[in-house]
Amino acid sequence: MNLKAILLDMDGVLWHDTQPIGDLPRLFERMKALGLQIALATNNATRTPDEYVQKLADFGVQVEKEQIVSAAMATGALLAADFPRGGDVYVVGMRGLREAVQEAGFNVLPADALPEQVTAVAAGLDIEISYPKLARATILIRRGAPFYGSNPDLTFPTPYGQAPGAGAILAAITAATDVQPKLAGKPQPYIFQLALRRLGIQPEEAVMVGDRLETDIAGGQNAGLKTALVLSGVSDRTQAAAWSPPPDWIVRDLSAFLDLLEKQA
Repeated sequence: MNLKAILLDMDGVLWHDTQPIGDLPRLFERMKALGLQIALATNNATRTPDEYVQKLADFGVQVEKEQIVSAAMATGALLAADFPRGGDVYVVGMRGLREAVQEAGFNVLPADALPEQVTAVAAGLDIEISYPKLARATILIRRGAPFYGSNPDLTFPTPYGQAPGAGAILAAITAATDVQPKLAGKPQPYIFQLALRRLGIQPEEAVMVGDRLETDIAGGQNAGLKTALVLSGVSDRTQAAAWSPPPDWIVRDLSAFLDLLEKQA
């Protein structure tokens, strides 16, 4: 097996909210000892790369900002590709998505803005979601603004159970507009392509490790990567058994996956 890199989802693979899944510093040491480059590829569009670097540092893990690729960054890249001249974007989302769209060359409108026209509406997980935000996004899309979504995850794992994810917010806007969003995050290819370019490797040289079949595993498979499903997050073994094509590995958690790689090294 010619693995040169490992792409890691974060929520459900490395942690549940503020609770780490295993000894994270030791897990990163083991990956480095295997000679693997590491990228952190998440559909969570709420945080900036700097915030993810800090969260990992709080767990005792040191990474570089360039190792982080997120659905927020993919949303910004997709908007820039579709609208190279920039423009005004109404964002339903948190700092991670707002900053990524701004860094892609767009003017992010205030949450209380309601202009006649905008270049696009971009939405993702927003823990401060409100009816006025949903209403403004709905009105703008009904006026003809293209609708972009950071990622389709309906839920995300917390220490207390599954909480509503970005997909739940997108579903509310879709219900009100009859418009499906153009998705940027997994299982679309943009996150994987960005990570592979940064690592300088080919798809067959990397493995995507994730906890959700319909995003992490489907996206990794679509992008030509090997895939490993960990059962420490959303998808369970029964769902994995019904998934076609199956992941290359189904394991308890990241530690168990590294056990397998170490035996094959």
